[in-house]
Amino acid sequence: MLKFLKNFWNDEKGQSMSEYGLILALVAVVAITTLTLLGDNIMQMFSDIADAIAQ
Repeated sequence: MLKFLKNFWNDEKGQSMSEYGLILALVAVVAITTLTLLGDNIMQMFSDIADAIAQ
């Protein structure tokens, strides 16, 4: 039983998946923050491009 618990404690297979999850969450937070802060500017830029193409 003690050997099983020691092996279970030292098993690192699940750590990489949780690390990927944390990285994905960080990327999502950065993307949402960027779009929130720059959203109006980006929308205005696309509107200006659409107006220039329509002329």
